[in-house]
Amino acid sequence: MNNRQLGRLEPVELRGHWIDEARDFTSWLATEEGLLLLSDALGMDLELVGQERQVGPFKADILARVSGEEEEHYVVVENQLEKTNHDHLGKIITYAAGLNARTIVWIARVFTEEHRQALDWLNEHSGQSLRFFGLQIELWRIGNSPPAPLFKIVSSPNETTTAVRLETAAVTSDTKQDQLLFWEELREFGRSRTSRVQYRKARPQHWYTLAIGRSQFTISLTNNTQQNRVGCEIFIRGAQAKQAFELLLRDRDAVERQIGSALDWQRLDDRIGSRIVLYRSGLDLDDPIQREQAKVWLSDMADKFHLAFSDRIKALQLAASDADESDEEA
Repeated sequence: MNNRQLGRLEPVELRGHWIDEARDFTSWLATEEGLLLLSDALGMDLELVGQERQVGPFKADILARVSGEEEEHYVVVENQLEKTNHDHLGKIITYAAGLNARTIVWIARVFTEEHRQALDWLNEHSGQSLRFFGLQIELWRIGNSPPAPLFKIVSSPNETTTAVRLETAAVTSDTKQDQLLFWEELREFGRSRTSRVQYRKARPQHWYTLAIGRSQFTISLTNNTQQNRVGCEIFIRGAQAKQAFELLLRDRDAVERQIGSALDWQRLDDRIGSRIVLYRSGLDLDDPIQREQAKVWLSDMADKFHLAFSDRIKALQLAASDADESDEEA
């Protein structure tokens, strides 16, 4: 008989941990850890655009964008460490219009039934163009452990959640199912070892993105079964991509020594983005041994790329372009 003692989950008062909503809670939510937790709750990969974004005389708590989508998909997040009220309901609609957001997230300690119904009504009548999420934030601990945040979905788009809708639409072939399974296996493998990166929820696609600490930059792992090839890359998006690429290129020798291999530096003059990539060919993912080799290689490369590029990317001094100024005014 197993007599091991079990702990008991105990709720933690939100204001006891996050005393000030803007300085404490919003600042935490804007970190890589906070955005990863929010991404998992929403079923989409988020990257930070900014905090306290101006909309007329008001300021939206967080503006993010969905990583990996070809079209810009902005997400507005409004926080409230109290019971929901009409003031914040009006704010989320104002911010959505002012920032051209397609997804609106309202986070609160408690949702009244009237405000939950209001979000459900907005989802019913906005079609596919807008998505409204209501998330209840809780803190829990076991014994003297650090408090652990938990998001509970109170209201979401009609098709249960965005993640379910996207995955249902995407998993239409054996290839998509195999891709999803492989990334799920990689996620579990990566989380089982000490790693510099935080593994996100898997998607049925040939790439898997990891945050590197700055908007418009991601680590992207790729899986090409037709060419029996996997890859690890830094992908740079946005109007400043070429400028960022050229600045990173100056450190090419140091970066490649740190990673231990020559990289393929692709400026991609015919595209807005740029990439810096390393491939490993000759891996058949249907072979169990080679499948494990691919997971080990991808996990190792993700750590090496993060170590080599993260601080360099965060330190980049990029001059604002006309496109970026337009984005600031959006």
